[in-house]
Amino acid sequence: MALDFTFTEEQKMLEESVYRWVSDWLEPQMEELYEKDEFPQDLFKELGKLGVNGIVFDERYGGSALGYVETLLVYETIARVSNALSMTVGASQTLCFDNFRKNAGEKEKLDILPRACGGELIGCLGITEPNAGSDAMSMTTRAVKKGDRYIINGSKIFITNAPVADFMLFYAKTDPEKKAHGMSAFWFYPKTTKGFIVEKIKKWGMKSSPTGLITFEDMEIPEGNLVGEYNNGVAVLTSGLCTERITLCGCTLGSQRSCLELSLKYAKERVQFGKPIASFQLIQAKLADMYCDYKASKWMAYSAASYCDSLKDKRGGKGTDLDRISAAALLFCGEKGTKIALDAIQIHGGYGFCTEYAVSRHLLDQKVWEIGAGTSEVRRMIIARELLRDDFRSGI
Repeated sequence: MALDFTFTEEQKMLEESVYRWVSDWLEPQMEELYEKDEFPQDLFKELGKLGVNGIVFDERYGGSALGYVETLLVYETIARVSNALSMTVGASQTLCFDNFRKNAGEKEKLDILPRACGGELIGCLGITEPNAGSDAMSMTTRAVKKGDRYIINGSKIFITNAPVADFMLFYAKTDPEKKAHGMSAFWFYPKTTKGFIVEKIKKWGMKSSPTGLITFEDMEIPEGNLVGEYNNGVAVLTSGLCTERITLCGCTLGSQRSCLELSLKYAKERVQFGKPIASFQLIQAKLADMYCDYKASKWMAYSAASYCDSLKDKRGGKGTDLDRISAAALLFCGEKGTKIALDAIQIHGGYGFCTEYAVSRHLLDQKVWEIGAGTSEVRRMIIARELLRDDFRSGI
């Protein structure tokens, strides 16, 4: 069996073009954006010019018809400068529009997806509620059919991009007595729909990536805004969870790489006791551990993305190897990302606590990957469940 984890020439060109852009356009404004907690308004239009919005979409939708390996690569490269904005891009392009692509009607896709690829539309996904986090199926947001419209009432919280979104995909109970089998998926345009209220949430990390608390107050949407089948929202929701977890590994990977690179540079330049701190064995040990953790994280993430790309059915979900592999990838990357960032701060000493040093932003952003897209505890439950299922026959 041959294992080759090198990128193709096309993938290398993709990485180089995105890194040039983040270095030239994004990095010069990143410190100020983070300090003020401001979102760069032209972010998605710039990415549209690069041709990396909707990278897995077919060309008829304005995409590049590439895979989740390339998507992961783009997110990792953006995260080398901003973990937070990499998450914003992933929330729009993968969580929202890619799941919409998998489940919506052809007419709606032809209308909406090209605008998403061009950067005209910013998307967000509404699952989590104040009392329904890891237990997403206990959501209480209601959608009641009235004539040819649905009336929406309820709330969503921790919704990435909600304060700036032009398009939203969300889930609501349409038949609460059926519990998980009484949920449906819907879409609408937040900025032009009455009864939609969003409040920006203040966070100590992931700044510049806007997060919102959403309230639906008798919000009306056309019956044609149903995504997938009525009462079959679970299938829509689960069809995107695995690709979400895999591609969002890129956010922590990019931060891991930058933490290592910045720490190597600083350790060579910082002189104490008459010599660079890189000459001290305790610093060398940290650098070695950071390198090993990053390389292992990268293998976990890209092998999961490659496996996903090899499948005809990429939906994953309970009872699939993809569910186990994707949960394992983000579990490992998330926890190693926090550790690497903490080591980077330790190597930088007091300077690591100063906001003008990028490692401070990376640390503040990394912790979310032990919480978001399913907590580390939930990921462990998924992995164990799939390992213990009766028909589990795959090699470990």
